[in-house]
Amino acid sequence: MSTPDFILELRKHIGHMPLWLIGITAYVTDGDGRVLLGRRLDTGEWALVYGINEPAEDPADTVAREVREETGVDVIPTDLVSVKASTRMVTYANGDQTQYLDLTYLCRLDPSGNTEPFVGDDENLGVGFFPLDQLPAPLAQSTVERMTYVREYLLNRAHGDAHAQFTFRGEIEHL
Repeated sequence: MSTPDFILELRKHIGHMPLWLIGITAYVTDGDGRVLLGRRLDTGEWALVYGINEPAEDPADTVAREVREETGVDVIPTDLVSVKASTRMVTYANGDQTQYLDLTYLCRLDPSGNTEPFVGDDENLGVGFFPLDQLPAPLAQSTVERMTYVREYLLNRAHGDAHAQFTFRGEIEHL
């Protein structure tokens, strides 16, 4: 999907100035433990499915929508794995600047929907499920990071300590 209309409208007013957006990432596995990845048209890298939260849309709904739009697969978000702010500004080819708050979700396939991936939009060159020990290359750095968060989350959950990961630097000024 191309740039959402609400962002295009904002850009009319702020130009290329930095824009703070909520992004989602979906970590989708099938019954064999393989992970769903798409090969991005813009970078050529393989990546987890990600997208932008629309105004008034619940983030879990964004996850399901983005996965369906990009891969044709229907999912059910089950766990919020991490809440992380990007530390770097993204500058797109047109000069637009953006930073993201990323919410990474663990998702399972919706057995009442489509479970076979196909390229569903103009953002991906290919999509598919891959075994964790046979991931395609090149793999996006953001995907490597977020897969680490998922591994840590699942390890913690296996030990009875499942909670979303976040960063707290303790830099709050006390009044």
